[in-house]
Amino acid sequence: MPVRHAEARWEGKIQEGSGTMKLGSGAFEGSYSFKSRFGESAGTNPEELIGAAHAGCFSMALSLFLEKAGYTPIDINTSAKVHIEQAGEGFKITRIDLSTEAKVDGIDNDTFQKQAETAKKNCPVSQALAGTEITLQARLLS
Repeated sequence: MPVRHAEARWEGKIQEGSGTMKLGSGAFEGSYSFKSRFGESAGTNPEELIGAAHAGCFSMALSLFLEKAGYTPIDINTSAKVHIEQAGEGFKITRIDLSTEAKVDGIDNDTFQKQAETAKKNCPVSQALAGTEITLQARLLS
């Protein structure tokens, strides 16, 4: 299996400094700062990237588990809200709220909910973030 790579560079003090983060594949490079992380300034932040990774991983895992159960996923759309809060001297990601909507041929809602929970528990990003509360709202579209 491949090993993935990413880089970050930070220059300056925490509140006045700035940095860049980039993916090893070259698919993304973006700036970040204290204000883009803890305020509403332009730029990205680690939590946003974690959210994108989690939403993407969950969507793929749900597709896998639906297929293994004999269902054909047509469309899966997932969002992730990553909550960061002050904790002692620093900060902590306290919760990630996943929300997914999916169109799946021939499945009932109870079975869909079970497959969504299985995907949440087994996607590699969920497992890597096991110390963080992860909630899930899953909606089956007709």
